Amino acid sequence: MEGLTADPFRAARLLLHLRQEGVTDARVLTAMEAVDRAAFVDDAALAPLAFEDAVMPIPCGQVILRPAAAGHLLQALSLPEDGGARVLLIGFGSGYMSVVAARLASHVYALERYAQLVREGRARLDRLGIANVTVEQGDGLPGWPEQGPFDRIVLAGAVSEVPQALLAQLAPGGRLAAPLVSGPDTQIVSVPAGGEAVGTPFFQQVPTLTPGKAAVL
Repeated sequence: MEGLTADPFRAARLLLHLRQEGVTDARVLTAMEAVDRAAFVDDAALAPLAFEDAVMPIPCGQVILRPAAAGHLLQALSLPEDGGARVLLIGFGSGYMSVVAARLASHVYALERYAQLVREGRARLDRLGIANVTVEQGDGLPGWPEQGPFDRIVLAGAVSEVPQALLAQLAPGGRLAAPLVSGPDTQIVSVPAGGEAVGTPFFQQVPTLTPGKAAVL
């Protein structure tokens, strides 16, 4: 995974901040420590933001989530310790969250509505030597039934309700995590397959997921 090595001092400082923000899962923190967000943007001027808890802009008007937001979502998945989970990620973006998740799972399948981000993301994955992430352009809200079922499903953007189509693609014992917006409040909901959703307050700004594939970009 050439090009992913993080600056140890800056990574340690970020991890301290993430713990203060409530990201305490040791495996999630270790994965985030190892992945340099600067590898997922092409603008060198943005490199100083890579290990700050800040949103980073990418093409098509999209963003890389703050590390705290990504960490909380991955933590809510309760990924199995054996690393054998098949994960579906809705909202690929630049690939940062996919690659972090790929360090904790056997394979990550990602859907992205913008063709430009898919093209650039595939090239980036090849350049970084990431073999266990597959990305396609598509409307993420109906999921990816051809690749399912999935052990874990995570949404990188907010929704007003959890799509039933995604819950139907969970394997037995699986789990879905998503930012759920209700009025002025946002929660991370964690939904086990066939079970009841459990919500926890989520004090992070995340974009809303837009249905459909982008028609132009």
